[in-house]
Amino acid sequence: MSAFEKPQIITHIQKGLNYTVFDCKWVPCSAKFVTMGNFARGTGVIQLYEIQHGDVKLLREIEKAKPIKCGTFGATSLQQRYLATGDFAGNLHIWNLEAPETPVYSVKGHKEIINTIDGVGGLGIGEGAPEIVTGSRDGTVKVWDPRQKDDPVANMEPVQGENKRDCWTVAFGNAYNQEERVVCAGYDNGDIKLFDLRNMSLRWETNIKNGVCSLEFDRKDISMNKLVATSLEGKFHVFDMRTQHPTKGFASVSEKAHKSTVWQVRHLPQNRELFLTAGGAGGLHLWKYEYPIQRSKKDSEGVEMGVAGSVSLLQNVTLSTQPVSSLDWSPDKRGLCICSSFDQMVRVLIVTKLHKI
Repeated sequence: MSAFEKPQIITHIQKGLNYTVFDCKWVPCSAKFVTMGNFARGTGVIQLYEIQHGDVKLLREIEKAKPIKCGTFGATSLQQRYLATGDFAGNLHIWNLEAPETPVYSVKGHKEIINTIDGVGGLGIGEGAPEIVTGSRDGTVKVWDPRQKDDPVANMEPVQGENKRDCWTVAFGNAYNQEERVVCAGYDNGDIKLFDLRNMSLRWETNIKNGVCSLEFDRKDISMNKLVATSLEGKFHVFDMRTQHPTKGFASVSEKAHKSTVWQVRHLPQNRELFLTAGGAGGLHLWKYEYPIQRSKKDSEGVEMGVAGSVSLLQNVTLSTQPVSSLDWSPDKRGLCICSSFDQMVRVLIVTKLHKI
């Protein structure tokens, strides 16, 4: 691919904020996005912005008692577009951003900070009931149905006597019909665990040697295809989730992406073979996954096992001197992306020429 054909990552708008921002998400079917974080005085904040005439306009600022760590629109309908958030005190809240004074749903979900959140069954993505999954420093991963008060519909916690590990990242997948659904969780010791919510069982686990910062399936609403896991030491792993070998598990390829922690991974909604990783040195890398000629083969015993593909770097850019803490592609406009970083900035990016890849 020549330099002229390569995608370019262009900073369209950058906005300085007066607080530490942990997460940012596009509001579906709009030119709006939300940022979440905490003020220096120890309170939480949600801001709602809209892109107007090449700039961003603050529409609403909502201050809450506890710092807000993460958020998702994944379990809401396109009509309501409610934001689910996890905070430093372990609370799961769902907010109507039009009337955010009191949450429409609230539960003390965890004993400690909710590090990570994901949603499925909303926005027309994924079959089945709307559900939210939260992962916490208290070592538990819980699945919530916003229509059901107080108690989680599933609770994955360490068995008695087992050390509790800090859960850093969670992701829904396999939601291709009314029954099937999985949750994948990544922990500070490098553990990755795949929970089957239909059978309420641990389907697979592995360890990638370093803390797992971010996990994402390339699509939530299809039969499991690929899973990307990013880690502390600058590496990421792509697992082919189509074929599970009874002892070897899923085939994978790993890549040294950044010279520092890979904080986030996000697949392009319009092309699942492309994904962005965000690094601790303030950089973004755009990658393409290439499938092997055959995705499975038989081992010496005649049992099917997966074959990993390869990953190539399409483009990279340094945005900041501080880590890029969150990243979100626009579901509606190909190549439009927002990211936040620990220099208290949010940036709107345009990634060009993606349709040519």
